[in-house]
Amino acid sequence: MVTIGKLLRVTRRQLHTTISRDIIKPANPTPSHLQTYNLSDIDLLADRAYMPFILFYPKNASCSLTVQDKASVLKKSLAQSLTKYHHFAGRLPTPTTPYVYCNDEGVVFHEARNDSRLDEFQFSSARDGNLENLFVDNMVCFNSPGNPNLVGVQLNHFACGGVGLAVSVSHLVADASTLGSFMNHWASVARYGSPTHKEVLPLNPHFIHVPRSNSPLSEAPVMNQQHASTRVLRKFVFPNSKLSDLKKVVASATNNIPTRVEVLSSLLFRTAVAAATTNSGRFKPSYLTMMTDVRKNFVDKLPQTTVGNFVSMMMVPAKHESETSLSMLVDGIKKQKLQLKGVQSVQQTAANIKRVRSKLGNELLEDLARVYGSSSLCGIPFNKVDFGWGKPMVDAAVAVRSLDITGFLLIDTTDGDGIEAHVLLEKEDMEIFQHNKELLSFCQVNM
Repeated sequence: MVTIGKLLRVTRRQLHTTISRDIIKPANPTPSHLQTYNLSDIDLLADRAYMPFILFYPKNASCSLTVQDKASVLKKSLAQSLTKYHHFAGRLPTPTTPYVYCNDEGVVFHEARNDSRLDEFQFSSARDGNLENLFVDNMVCFNSPGNPNLVGVQLNHFACGGVGLAVSVSHLVADASTLGSFMNHWASVARYGSPTHKEVLPLNPHFIHVPRSNSPLSEAPVMNQQHASTRVLRKFVFPNSKLSDLKKVVASATNNIPTRVEVLSSLLFRTAVAAATTNSGRFKPSYLTMMTDVRKNFVDKLPQTTVGNFVSMMMVPAKHESETSLSMLVDGIKKQKLQLKGVQSVQQTAANIKRVRSKLGNELLEDLARVYGSSSLCGIPFNKVDFGWGKPMVDAAVAVRSLDITGFLLIDTTDGDGIEAHVLLEKEDMEIFQHNKELLSFCQVNM
């Protein structure tokens, strides 16, 4: 229970002040033969946006490092890690050039001080979403279209001694798996002191060299602020014990045993469609779109540390209300997954993404359907990124709140014993969604 005193403290204006601003360059110059990084056909289809993630580290009584020590460790290890992720320190020669010039211009590293305690800040941000000032230069989703930096870091110090490490990476050069690999590589370099340490070597990035595209990059879009103002975000936590119960319910109605992500995505989609149908008074054909990692789907399987965007897109239709049962939706997801097996090339995956987007575009243009996007970060070890002062609490809410979509983002809970679902819906639909009895029987509402 939150005390009145605490409520008074978190409702006051928070003071966020700059401590320092540096440019972190690779510890060693990038060799001449690695100074051009070509974007792949999948990269070229990625949003011109930043992926923002925050890792919160409460003060660790067993860690003797001072605030200044932690900043020094982060800066030194980042410079070392950038010798492997050299393209993160580069720039696009022009806004539409389909390659990165790895010129070692560096990564902006900003330090700031927040006069709140970490727990107070997390409480207030859950209520009003005041997370964006934790990121350097407004590098959040579509907020900074003219920014030339590919990566930005801001280390936020809280009054209690806790810190929040906010990292932004351009989606042109990374998907969520690449970001997770980079964060764990950086943290391991910090713990072991060198990118050549035997414990760090397995985490080194794997590069796939592709020919330079003849197609220019598209210009960065402008976010539809009108849509953003009519949508609300809520977080729902699904313990693994409840997800196991949900899997049993679906397994009893089908021959397929679903994964946690398959059954949860189906439940969220089913509940969102039901809420929208109740509000509008009629059912519309609805589509669940899902981005999925295809590194293991290539005929020659790619290491999980493969750098870039290696995702494809699935679309599960529910053209009639009877097709929104959990068993039918899970079956639809599994069928779509099978079609993504045996990938021969990056070009094949890019062609599939274009095909699905074209189909969805036609439906939306004619207002024939409702579309919900679902992305899963489950299995990506953000909650294990330990720089030497413990494992973090991960906050992915800002990545959802700032996007022009309705849908769901799934991520493992901090303790690994469940899934957090960040759900973004129209306000009227959320009022019904968050009170759905079937949904609530499997979860708890956090915000």
